[in-house]
Amino acid sequence: MSLDQDLEHAYSEHLRNERNLSENSIRAYLADLESMLAHVNQMGVTEFSTLELDHLRSWLANLQVKGAARASITRRVVSIRAFTYWGAKRGWLDKDIGRDLVAPKPERHLPEILDIDSAAELIKYLEQRAGEDENPSSLRDLAIVELLYGTGIRVSELVGVDLQDIDRERLTLRVIGKGNRERVVPIGNPAMRSIDSWLEKARPSFANHLSSNALFIGSRGKRIDPRVVRDVVYEATQAIGKEIKVGPHALRHSAATHLLEGGADLRTVQEILGHSSLSTTQIYTHVTEERLKRAYEQAHPRA
Repeated sequence: MSLDQDLEHAYSEHLRNERNLSENSIRAYLADLESMLAHVNQMGVTEFSTLELDHLRSWLANLQVKGAARASITRRVVSIRAFTYWGAKRGWLDKDIGRDLVAPKPERHLPEILDIDSAAELIKYLEQRAGEDENPSSLRDLAIVELLYGTGIRVSELVGVDLQDIDRERLTLRVIGKGNRERVVPIGNPAMRSIDSWLEKARPSFANHLSSNALFIGSRGKRIDPRVVRDVVYEATQAIGKEIKVGPHALRHSAATHLLEGGADLRTVQEILGHSSLSTTQIYTHVTEERLKRAYEQAHPRA
């Protein structure tokens, strides 16, 4: 039993057109399916009709023995459940055997964030570099970090922003998030000023026929690559002396935490971040609680 071309094509089209998943997610789902099929083949299962729940559990247990994290196991459970449900509906499987597959409760790690002073230090460093460096990328990098921290958007959302997505009158930005969902997020004046400076003084130096309407472009004129954005944030945070590796997602976590600490309600933060579920946003309440406890323990004589 293997993932033949007909099955792979049909399942890919289902994930793309009906589930509206990204190409990266589709590749991950197919990789999980191939991993499961390879394992059950070794168990002697060669026909879909003989596939059972215990075979799936054996595959997951094997992954766990090999050191897969709990969150990784959970993702694979979701992935295979999606396949068995679809496979049963399409007749590839006799029944939806994955329906009773239980995902382990995921570990909830507090996300790494910058405190408000460190975030300000990061911006100040990039401002100074942009003022002293004649390289157009310095103005671009400042605008990138200002926008990531100022709006809390994802890297994938930032690289997809076009010039026409900016509303200067309302100080808002239109972004396309996960599941192709569109939302509008507010932009602060500092981020808008840095964007305008990039557009007026630096973007024309990089722009060419490949640039189209992309807000952020690389030195060759193409829409900026997510890896470049990550490198920008990594290098800037290391320049201000951060020992840990702080990336773009940490800026998103920082923005959410600072919003809550500043008095924003959870629903507002959910809308800004584009979370489909409020439970996803609630992790940031744990972050603020943890910070409060640390501050208490460090400062109170009776802690």
